[in-house]
Amino acid sequence: MTPPSSERPQVDVVLPCLNEAGALPWVLARIPPGWRALVVDNGSTDGSADLARALGATVVHEPRRGFGAACHAGLVAATSDVVCFCDCDASLDPSLLMPFVRAVRAGEADLVLGRRRPRGRGAWPAHARAGNLALARMLRRRTGLRLHDLGPLRAARREPLLGLGLTDRRSGYPLQMVVRAADAGWRITEHDVPYLPRNGTSKVTGTWRGTWQAVRDMSRVLAEAPGREGVPH
Repeated sequence: MTPPSSERPQVDVVLPCLNEAGALPWVLARIPPGWRALVVDNGSTDGSADLARALGATVVHEPRRGFGAACHAGLVAATSDVVCFCDCDASLDPSLLMPFVRAVRAGEADLVLGRRRPRGRGAWPAHARAGNLALARMLRRRTGLRLHDLGPLRAARREPLLGLGLTDRRSGYPLQMVVRAADAGWRITEHDVPYLPRNGTSKVTGTWRGTWQAVRDMSRVLAEAPGREGVPH
C-alpha cells in the first residue's frame, strides 16, 4: 500500500549495491536532505547491508543477481513521485541529482541522464569508454537520440518508469529504460557530471571481457522491437 503523500520521502535514490562497504559512507553522506537512500543489496558478503542501515539508509534485499534486478527492485520499493538512480561505488555524487529532479518536476524533461566527465586518473578506463561510445552510436541509429552517455545517474517519475515494462535484469537495464522511453516519446536530456575513480573494481566494466559482455547484453536490447511503453504523463 502506498503511504500518504505527507509520509513519503521527497525523492527516492536507488543505489544498487554489491560489496560496496568501502564506498557507502561517502555516498550516503551526499544524499540531499529530505531524500531517501534505497540501498538495494544484491548479495553482498562484506556487511554492506548492515552498514547502510546503520548509516540511515533503507535497505532492500534482491537475491537475484544482476544490475537490472537490483535497480528494478529499488524502483518497485520506491514510494516517492520522482525516483533517481546512482551507482553505489563513489564514482558519482548523488547530490548532483538535484537539478535533474528540478527539471523533471518542472516538466522540462521526462528522463534526465548524467553525461559523465572523467576526473582523475583511472576514472573511466579506455575499454569502458569505448564500449559506451559504441552503444551511444547504436542508440542513435535505433532511436535518433543524440546522447553521449548511458551512465547510471538519472531521474524520472516513478509511475511512468514502471509503465515502461522494463524486463532486462542484467546490464542492459539502463539502456532498455532509454530505448523504451524514446519509443514512448519521452523528452530525454543530459547534464554533465564529474565522474570520479570508483571505490574497488567494477562488476560490469572492470575488464575488457566484462565490458564487451555488457555491450552484447545491450545490443540485444537495441534489437528488440518496440513493445508496450509507458507514457510520461
